[in-house]
Amino acid sequence: MHKKIAIGLLGLGTVGSGVVKVLSKFDNIEIKKIAVKNLTKTRNIKNLNPEILTDNPDIIINDPEIKIVVEVMGGINPALGLITKSIENGKHIITANKELIAKHGKVLFELAKKHNVVILYEAAVAGGIPIVMPIVQSLAGNKISKIAGILNGTTNYILTKMEEEGSEFEHVLKEAQDLGYAEADPTGDVQGYDAAYKIAILSSIAFNKRININEIYKEGISNISPEDIKHANEFGYKIKLIAMAQDCGETLDVRVHPMLVPKKHPLASINDVLNAVVVEGDAVGRVMFSGPGAGEFPTASSVAGDVLSIAGEIEKTGFPLPIMRCKHDDTNAKILDINETKNKYYINVQTENLPGVIGDLGTICGKHGINLYSIIQQGIVKNKTARIVLLTEAACEKDIQAAVKEISERPTVKAIKNLIRVM
Repeated sequence: MHKKIAIGLLGLGTVGSGVVKVLSKFDNIEIKKIAVKNLTKTRNIKNLNPEILTDNPDIIINDPEIKIVVEVMGGINPALGLITKSIENGKHIITANKELIAKHGKVLFELAKKHNVVILYEAAVAGGIPIVMPIVQSLAGNKISKIAGILNGTTNYILTKMEEEGSEFEHVLKEAQDLGYAEADPTGDVQGYDAAYKIAILSSIAFNKRININEIYKEGISNISPEDIKHANEFGYKIKLIAMAQDCGETLDVRVHPMLVPKKHPLASINDVLNAVVVEGDAVGRVMFSGPGAGEFPTASSVAGDVLSIAGEIEKTGFPLPIMRCKHDDTNAKILDINETKNKYYINVQTENLPGVIGDLGTICGKHGINLYSIIQQGIVKNKTARIVLLTEAACEKDIQAAVKEISERPTVKAIKNLIRVM
């Protein structure tokens, strides 16, 4: 007979319910207490014993029999305070809270080290996709050079539907909200904050450096139009919200923004609410991890895996899972300013339909040291203006921004409809 390991659960929403259902299959785990906001709420959990529910999380934190605290509440408060007290009481932590780890990981991991406990967070990055442990353990023999991923299912669903239906962003966003894929306030998803938390975590473990979340460049998808998606497709690309981190030597290039992804790239085929992470290492080359990035059971799968990893070690050693302990020093990584990055670019310009306009655009780009890969007029729109699309070769962001500013000031230019980086 296995000795049961007592755990406490903070939160019983979608993910928390999935965790209870998954862990009920394991006879070495006892969910002793679950902290909830509303004790009378109906729960979609068969045979749930109401006596294990409490609206006082301190009961979990202060119970010496509870060895593992699972936090699936989300947000910063009260989660940060509850986890802090749990660590101080010698409890191991499992969390699905990417915002908490991205913003307060440094303090929490240092506190965990002091109290000889482990914090595991597989579910915080990409739902059901195993990615944290593979980077820490399976890919430990590699010097990782780059990570690029689709880390937000909501934005990926929106961009997929915009492509399939030719619909505007706002229309598809409303559809995603009706289906439960997007929150009532979708800012965290569509403006890139959610993906930024996740790439901050992945960067931290892949490059073994602390990441200041406030230094990560973030740009969302609300300015992407059906015509941008159409033009990208014609040029052999898909538009995706990409979270990217790459080693530039003395700096790390970490950012989140839409990109034109070549159709031959593995990320281009990731559609709907699926997530995927591509990791490039010197020994393994390029590998991709893909699957459901959210949802009750996918996320619960990762949480349960972390619970069982710790539970299997607790009675065997006084120093469980050393490989998952934080080994960072106290210094933050130097993050490359977005203006110093180099990329290829897609520039969508609306101009007057006059002779010499295309030549003028090319001249301006040349003036700023930008080589054009392609420049195409995409017909005449209803107001008799021309839509011109430029694809550039690799150039420095600050040079592109200077060129775009000069282009926008030309009297023949009506608008810069979009500027999107190309993978």
